Amino acid sequence: MEIRWLEDFIALAKTRHFSRAADEQNVTQPTFSRRIKLLEEEMRVTLIDRNTLPLSLTPAGEVFLQSAELITRQLKDTKERCQEIRKQEESQIRFVTSQTLFLSFYKEVIEPFCLDINMELDINMKSSSWLGIDFVNSLMDQQCDIMLCYWHPAINFIRALDDEQYEHIIISEETLIPCSVTNADGEPKYTLPGAKRKPLPYIGYYENSFLQPVIHHHLQRQRDVPQLHTISENYHSVSIKAMVKEGYGIGWIPKRLMLDTLNYGKVALAGEENWHIPLEIRLYRSKFNQNPNLNQFWEALKEKVARNFPT
Repeated sequence: MEIRWLEDFIALAKTRHFSRAADEQNVTQPTFSRRIKLLEEEMRVTLIDRNTLPLSLTPAGEVFLQSAELITRQLKDTKERCQEIRKQEESQIRFVTSQTLFLSFYKEVIEPFCLDINMELDINMKSSSWLGIDFVNSLMDQQCDIMLCYWHPAINFIRALDDEQYEHIIISEETLIPCSVTNADGEPKYTLPGAKRKPLPYIGYYENSFLQPVIHHHLQRQRDVPQLHTISENYHSVSIKAMVKEGYGIGWIPKRLMLDTLNYGKVALAGEENWHIPLEIRLYRSKFNQNPNLNQFWEALKEKVARNFPT
């Protein structure tokens, strides 16, 4: 059974005339009459008394009319709601970022900014388990509208977004700092560069993460070769932070994520400033994304950054 057959029947019940009902449904009368006949065959009952003038409904037709009106009304309402959902989904800004940036930057900076401009982002929380390249692929495959990430020239997979199809905003700066638990004197238990005879236990990142190539690049360029023994690798800075606090070794952690812990005095810097690694925090999007809310968000953020976005 086709929905248009129900609409045809409702039109016929209203006009009680095949020709006028056919005109109302924008079909020829023969086509209209055939569809009513098909409806009756589907229901296996006569719905129209064709022997009366004007036409009338049979008792079965009266019952069927109530159901037909209910079904078409419900279908119309459902279709309208689905269209509203579609429009809402099309206008939502799909946002992805790493767990570290979500905890240390999104909650403190991006979320309050969205509240200020009365806009909501659709955050993909599944992205917390992604590899670094997954974020770039998500943007390139149009699975997200914007990507918040760390940037450093050593992160090779981000170079795919250097294409003119994409643009970015440098929102802020960040620093990777080497951290160690403190001893009883309040001094760091582990201090760079370490010694060959007793290398420092090192809690690092996996190779396909954002920050591992950054640290590797920086350490290779130090005059004093760091003496490190890798005891653990992780995807998330939060995990490294937890292990550092427990005294397992040293690890490089974004400064924003460590400020409160450093202030408590149980964790300290494990090296001088030459061991600190500068990063940028960037937001990327496709220039060809026509989401009107995204454009509004992007322009408002650019204006905010121009007015000295907090660093």
